[in-house]
Amino acid sequence: MPTFASFDGLQLNYTVWEGDGAAQAARPVLLQHGFAADTNANWIATGVVAALRKAGFTVISLDARGHGRSEKPHDESRYTEATMARDVSALLDELALDEVSMVGYSMGAIIALAATAADKRIRRLATGGVGSGIVDFGGVDLRVVKPAEIASALLAEDPTTVPPSGVPFRLLADAVGGDRQALAAVALASREGVVDVSAIGVPTLVLAGDQDVLAAEPERLAAAIAGARLVRIPGDHMTAVMAPAFSEALVSFLSAPHPR
Repeated sequence: MPTFASFDGLQLNYTVWEGDGAAQAARPVLLQHGFAADTNANWIATGVVAALRKAGFTVISLDARGHGRSEKPHDESRYTEATMARDVSALLDELALDEVSMVGYSMGAIIALAATAADKRIRRLATGGVGSGIVDFGGVDLRVVKPAEIASALLAEDPTTVPPSGVPFRLLADAVGGDRQALAAVALASREGVVDVSAIGVPTLVLAGDQDVLAAEPERLAAAIAGARLVRIPGDHMTAVMAPAFSEALVSFLSAPHPR
């Protein structure tokens, strides 16, 4: 798997699957996974990469700092969403890409929103696993789970003492072999929301599981982004991305003619 040095020298891992000849004119699709997940858990195991490749797209997936095969410092200051959005731009620089479409899920959606607002090379955006928390808090929905609770769950010596709201994150981190100390630093760095959706002017698709409490009121997020479209998917935060309807809506959106 290739790596590159991001803007601050941190080594990040990414994967590229080349598209077929029929889709050479299509923009590459850049994927950003959710918190505690990685490229495999969020995009390969769920069938999203396979669906995009079948449609002919070149697909690129970035392992966020602190995740997957990327470097995992334990310093909270290395993990703001603004920093992780700069990692996206650094990867576009590394690959010499003039334009991409971007897809982000959960934490990855927050990163994708911030990156799209800052980098004009992202020409189309799809988010999943987020809703009105973006509008009200600029990031993670603090009404559902607080960063300190996630960090506490990850750092607990005794798993039976983990706060209920943090259990899914602890289970996912352990399932993928994540560095729980690094992930706790990621969680704590997300306490201050930074996403300004008013700066986003590209075609946007908001995908939300109909049972996903972390994507509550997705219609408010769609309404806050000029021209955004909402598609509801069956499932909760962990399962909606696995639903065939998720990949189908994504492929349809990304396959539409490119606005210039």
